[in-house]
Amino acid sequence: MTTPQYHQAATRIGQTSTKLRLVTGVAITLLAVGLSGCGTSQAPHRAELPPQRQLQTPALAPPRSATQQRLINEANALSALASTDLSKKFLRATEALPAVAPRTVYRDDNTREYFSPNEAAALAEERRKKLASIELDEYRLYYTKYGSPLAYVRTLELASAHGLTEVSKANILDFGYGSIGHLRLLASLGANVVGVDPDSYLDALYSETSDQGSVAAARPIYRGATGSVTLAHGRWPTTAAIAQRVTSKGPYQLIISKNTLKRGYLKPERRAPKNQLIELGVSDDVFLKAAYNALSPGGLFVIYNLSPKQAAVDKPYLPHADARSPFSAEQFSKAGLEVVALNVDDHDFARQMGAALGWDKNDQGEVVNDLSTNLFAIYTIVRRSR
Repeated sequence: MTTPQYHQAATRIGQTSTKLRLVTGVAITLLAVGLSGCGTSQAPHRAELPPQRQLQTPALAPPRSATQQRLINEANALSALASTDLSKKFLRATEALPAVAPRTVYRDDNTREYFSPNEAAALAEERRKKLASIELDEYRLYYTKYGSPLAYVRTLELASAHGLTEVSKANILDFGYGSIGHLRLLASLGANVVGVDPDSYLDALYSETSDQGSVAAARPIYRGATGSVTLAHGRWPTTAAIAQRVTSKGPYQLIISKNTLKRGYLKPERRAPKNQLIELGVSDDVFLKAAYNALSPGGLFVIYNLSPKQAAVDKPYLPHADARSPFSAEQFSKAGLEVVALNVDDHDFARQMGAALGWDKNDQGEVVNDLSTNLFAIYTIVRRSR
């Protein structure tokens, strides 16, 4: 009660009984409370206590899945190789990768074409009956057919060493992206990333609306602008619709291509099965000019290729084992692209990365591959003149 309330209570009590004498303020309070329900003409107001604050129990983070934890473990194993701030943040961002529910895709075993559930449902019944249903778990969603998305750490190291030290608000194009994992990691650091690939497997796998659009920041590693992922499934720059989709998200500060633009895929030195080769659908000059036009002034184009040892001359040719750039210095220069590095060996880093990711072991942990003799890497870096 306030002081005036004490005085009012004393007056009312005195009117009720002249025999009662007030000694202390405490007695006044006690008598006022006691008489409030006993016929006094004006009951005193009670002091209302503020409602007790309800303590909120902090929500516990859900336990990580085996795939989420595997990616974090791989990032920790690679951390000793990361020398730039960008590559370190890229690895740490694995801590914020979301869990992904399993998905079902459909495959035509004759054509090797994949379909999403909606695409399969739209097919004629006769063809739909021939499709094989395949359930892909979270591991496949992040690793697909091509292994750990964290192998992109070297590509980012090279880009950072040549000027791209921050990806927040940067536009990045990945030609032949192969997996959504590294795209999400870059987007969680604020980049707007576009992945291009003609593989129907990826089109079917990443058909959910949640696979594209804004990506939550990888807190607390990054707290800046929101990044995004855009997927363009088809041939770039061959197909007009794909070219338009890519152009609308540019210009790009960085174009990357890992294990796609290999000389062995585009210009094999020996005969090779057609399904092991890549056709750009346009001439080299047209492709390189499209890359030039997509880049912002000073933008980088990084080609990073890993490969095994080439087969002996009396064995079938391995297109993926020729990791050299399919384009010459003269071709880059003609397109307006300054050559920063051409076909530079990166074998040592690749072998250290391979060991950290367990590429030399099988699922039982047994060493089955000598990386020192069967893993190689070559990179090429060009820049659009400012």
